[in-house]
Amino acid sequence: MELNLTGKVAVVTGASKGIGLAIARALAEEGAFVVAASLKGSPELDLLAERWRLHPVRVDLSTETGPAALVAEAIAQYEQLDIVVNNVGAVHPRSDGYLSVTDEEWTSTFAINFFAAMRTMRAAIPHLIRRNRSSIVTVSSVNAFLPDPLVIDYSAAKGALTNLCKSLSKEYGAKGVRVNTVSPGPVETDLWLGKEGVAATLAKVQGTQAADIQAGAASQSVTGRFTRPEEVADLVLLLASDRTANVTGADFVIDGGLVTTI
Repeated sequence: MELNLTGKVAVVTGASKGIGLAIARALAEEGAFVVAASLKGSPELDLLAERWRLHPVRVDLSTETGPAALVAEAIAQYEQLDIVVNNVGAVHPRSDGYLSVTDEEWTSTFAINFFAAMRTMRAAIPHLIRRNRSSIVTVSSVNAFLPDPLVIDYSAAKGALTNLCKSLSKEYGAKGVRVNTVSPGPVETDLWLGKEGVAATLAKVQGTQAADIQAGAASQSVTGRFTRPEEVADLVLLLASDRTANVTGADFVIDGGLVTTI
């Protein structure tokens, strides 16, 4: 399927690894000009920059000024903006429960999981409106509508993020800006599988092995496995493209059948 992304300018946040890296790679392979934002960069991102039309930007998107600086860099580099992919995020399991989560931890969680995307979209929308058709795709989570006490602050932030994107789809749809969300379940990334990821954290608390936690989480899905980053990227690219030109305000779950409600 031809996605007609050649020559489009896309900003991708959290692009140094995992889902963000997969999205940045997929966009670049489709011929887009990619502005790939991350806090520290990565060798994998540098390699993509050598092979494709990809411009890495190191920026702290949890700050008040970081998102606007990112968008300004994209415009300075390519003079236009067609696609924004909000992917940056982080989660810290709260094994000691709700009462243990401090104000500082709530603030930190919302800064990276909600305000980073909110501020990026606020800076990007004036440029997106100037294009005939443009798209915002935000990587949310099944926790936006499947709240989990173990990640209570993350769930709340993702719920707010999905709600915001729905509101923006209504405000800017008539101006040519489509806004959709993708809600993955567990994905094969460091967020779940890294040394300080969910599986390792829970294993330490429960006195078991990270592999056992991973297997237990995977078994909750109908498919019996985690989603791969490349599978999320494929869905994001379809929504970013004109092949879904009349799709806006929608949320697409990719969780292997984890969520069983209608």
